[in-house]
Amino acid sequence: MAEHTSSSTTIEAAPADVMAVIADFARYPDWTGEVKEAEVLRTDERGRAEQVRLVMDAGAIKDDQTLAYTWTGDHEVSWTLVKSQMLRSLDGSYLLRPGPAGSTEVTYQLTVDVKIPMLGMIKRKAEKVIIDRALAGLKKRVESGAK
Repeated sequence: MAEHTSSSTTIEAAPADVMAVIADFARYPDWTGEVKEAEVLRTDERGRAEQVRLVMDAGAIKDDQTLAYTWTGDHEVSWTLVKSQMLRSLDGSYLLRPGPAGSTEVTYQLTVDVKIPMLGMIKRKAEKVIIDRALAGLKKRVESGAK
């Protein structure tokens, strides 16, 4: 089984407000550094994204990928790679837990396998950078009250 990388942060907002930002793929280019385009390709019966195409630009790595999303209740979303130019696999999730005083603990877990050879240690470091940037961007976006 592949190793994964995870990290958590506390956001001063209710879980529903955090999940609303996570689920709003059209706004990803506004708050994530790497996502330049996001297009929802398919939704479920509740209107939540089931498949999303993302155009990524992380400096040396540029990719056009499609991810399949699974929503578990209102506090967890996970995704797997459908297709990509650069990646062999990508599995991730956000898990939201209510915290004190209306806050939310957000845990982001990620496992990435690239098509080019890469040492495991370097891959884990890259995953950590991706996670830390995503959590910081999410926290800033939610706490700013931007919709």
